[in-house]
Amino acid sequence: MSIYIFFSIIGYLTGSFLFAPFWGRMLKHKDILEGTKDQNPGTANAFMEGGFWCGVLTLAGDLAKGFLPVFGCIWVTTGLGIHMPAGLALVMTAPVIGHAFPVYHHFHGGKGIAVSFGSLLGLFPDLRPALTLAAFFILFSLVIRISPHYYRTIMTYVCMMLYLLLLGKNPVYKLAGCMITAVVCLRMHLSTEEREGCKVKLLWKH
Repeated sequence: MSIYIFFSIIGYLTGSFLFAPFWGRMLKHKDILEGTKDQNPGTANAFMEGGFWCGVLTLAGDLAKGFLPVFGCIWVTTGLGIHMPAGLALVMTAPVIGHAFPVYHHFHGGKGIAVSFGSLLGLFPDLRPALTLAAFFILFSLVIRISPHYYRTIMTYVCMMLYLLLLGKNPVYKLAGCMITAVVCLRMHLSTEEREGCKVKLLWKH
């Protein structure tokens, strides 16, 4: 279990490093989050306020800080013949917790969406959980269009969690799906994200 605790700590500490304000300062020499509606240190604001390269580097960093601890943990524990579903689920959730509640930024961070994808991609070559999350994002963005973003994100994660719980067979995916969803929904609840009435539009109805 100590190996999983080690990688969880690494995941939380690396997850706590927020790339959007870092690359904003490096490339634009200013706080790119100042003046934004939600003050969210994530990929969307990095692109909108910092420009293309700031957005790309932020996205790459957020994906990597989720991917590397999970992939590294699996690589080490597989070599040692260790398998603890609860331990790996904690490792998968730790970077998301770090991004949402970063120790370096007074525990005020971002939503953890890109980091979530990074953690799920860390299960490579099994990409099913990551593709499940992506599929629900696409579904609620393009087919059953839910707005504003606050409700779309919560619905996406809740549906991913339910899908993994009801149709999935891997206990790691079930537990990690629940834990990641809980962190993201809590962060969304605490954020200043727009919360006007939820609207649902179908693709075939304009």
